[in-house]
Amino acid sequence: MSLSGTTALVTGASRGFGFAAARALASEGAQVIALARTVGGLEELDDRIREAGGLSPVLVPLDITDDPGLERMGAALHGRFGKLDLWLHTAAHAPPLAPAEHIAAKDLDKVIAVDIRAFQRLIRVLDPLLRLAGGSARALIAAEDRAGAPFFGAYAAAKAAQSAITRAWAAEVAREIAVAEIVPPPMPTALRARFYPGQDAAALTPIEEAAALLLPVLAGPIAPGERRLLQPARHAAAPLPPGS
Repeated sequence: MSLSGTTALVTGASRGFGFAAARALASEGAQVIALARTVGGLEELDDRIREAGGLSPVLVPLDITDDPGLERMGAALHGRFGKLDLWLHTAAHAPPLAPAEHIAAKDLDKVIAVDIRAFQRLIRVLDPLLRLAGGSARALIAAEDRAGAPFFGAYAAAKAAQSAITRAWAAEVAREIAVAEIVPPPMPTALRARFYPGQDAAALTPIEEAAALLLPVLAGPIAPGERRLLQPARHAAAPLPPGS
């Protein structure tokens, strides 16, 4: 497939799945707009994309909890590109695992701020830009279901709330924007390492392989609010146990 001529915003692009996804999109010709807090990671992404012959990405070093910063970004994207064809949201905060009665207030506040409030603020800023794509825009939100998993209470609650917002938005804009959730396979990322320190990386899907699974999703139809599992063929016969 070719994404030449399209604009693609990746939130959480400085490392992990977002980093690999931004490279995969650029390899297909997309003009990537890479948003993350980590300047060094964004600069490395720029180097990797240009070394591979892709368009130099637009780097946006920004904390997604910065409301005025998000507003400025939206205005800048409108002024430069006039629209947005794709939004891939991979940014997330992983609070420490804890029993429900011992979740620290600061940890609960931060995961709510990043995974729920900032996510909704991003929708507010990006919705008008996606509508300007003329009905061809897509928004893919990285999802994860941890409901009921011991010690995951804060993270599970935040991701469930994010999913509820995503599905409501998908139904509301079904005629203008194709909004869907994607569930990447377990990958050796820094976020996962916080939950499973020392896990054998050989049992996980390399982030580059997981990112490549996005391209068929973009090439085919997307049902409003659907949840698409990105499942590598080599792991399809032997998935990790639930909650792993």
